[in-house]
Amino acid sequence: MRIARALAARGIGVLRFDFTGLGQSEGEFSQATFSGDVADLAAAARAMEREGYPLSILIGHSLGGAAALAAAGQLPDIAAVVTIGAPCDTQHVIRLLDGSLDRILHEGEARVRLGGESFVISRAFVENLRDQDQRHRIGHLDRPLLILHSPRDEVVSIESAGAIFQAARHPKSFVSLDPADHLLTRAVDAEYAATMIAAWISRFVPVIDPTSG
Repeated sequence: MRIARALAARGIGVLRFDFTGLGQSEGEFSQATFSGDVADLAAAARAMEREGYPLSILIGHSLGGAAALAAAGQLPDIAAVVTIGAPCDTQHVIRLLDGSLDRILHEGEARVRLGGESFVISRAFVENLRDQDQRHRIGHLDRPLLILHSPRDEVVSIESAGAIFQAARHPKSFVSLDPADHLLTRAVDAEYAATMIAAWISRFVPVIDPTSG
């Protein structure tokens, strides 16, 4: 929310939403899949285009960053992609489930804690994650990419940022968010991320000065 507001104050209109079962979004997270999240992101972009507000930038945090990388291939008008604390591949999420994975696969679902939050993870969610080829998507993104990540991230390690950077083609950029945590819970960290995103985006997408006129 802080990043979205900070970007709007800099003349960058933002559509912000949570995926199924997260935040105030409807539905049950236990029924969600990564492919469903990607489809929702693409649907949101197309809905905005129909309303006369075509999107030119995808910005995703954590698994949402992975979804942005995947959805970009379905949206030819997207000019640039930004990830914040994103895993390099969906297998990373499966590795986070290591202690509960057997139970999920054998019982169909289990409640686990990720990033300090409790979620019901289903077998379908895990199996769908296994079907993703994120490295291929990143390598064929064919758009400018900005990767923001904190070396102190305890949920998604900084190595993920390096793997994304290596897989992507130029133009690509990396910004360290040290000393931020994974959720950018400090206002100063979110403000810094927004400042970096706005400055980088201006190289690829026209930005309206909100103080002009």
